Amino acid sequence: MNFPADLKYTAEHEWIKVVEGNIALIGVTDFAQSELGDIVFVEIETEGEELAENEIFGSVEAVKTVSDLFLPVAGKVLEVNTKLADEPELVNNDPYNEGWMIKMEVANIADLDGLLSVDAYKTLIGH
Repeated sequence: MNFPADLKYTAEHEWIKVVEGNIALIGVTDFAQSELGDIVFVEIETEGEELAENEIFGSVEAVKTVSDLFLPVAGKVLEVNTKLADEPELVNNDPYNEGWMIKMEVANIADLDGLLSVDAYKTLIGH
């Protein structure tokens, strides 16, 4: 299982990576996608919206279940990964790169300090 050290993690199994300034990518962890199983649909209809920390920004549907997606920090959803509409399996195959879900503008970059490090996340999931 893959756990990149340059990401921050949440207890709800999302990851966040700052790509430039206060712009970040969000997705679900390798652990989350493996627990969900084959992802068949990604629904995100919050593009352009300002959302609070832990607010639902979308959902993923797997063969077995539907799971809500929670925003790690407050901010504005700038872009949705449009590839996921036709290729939701990218979340399973490449959760940290091609399978990213949203690009957001982080309201307060210091909020990332409150998220889990890679070691804390691994401890959380018993890895």
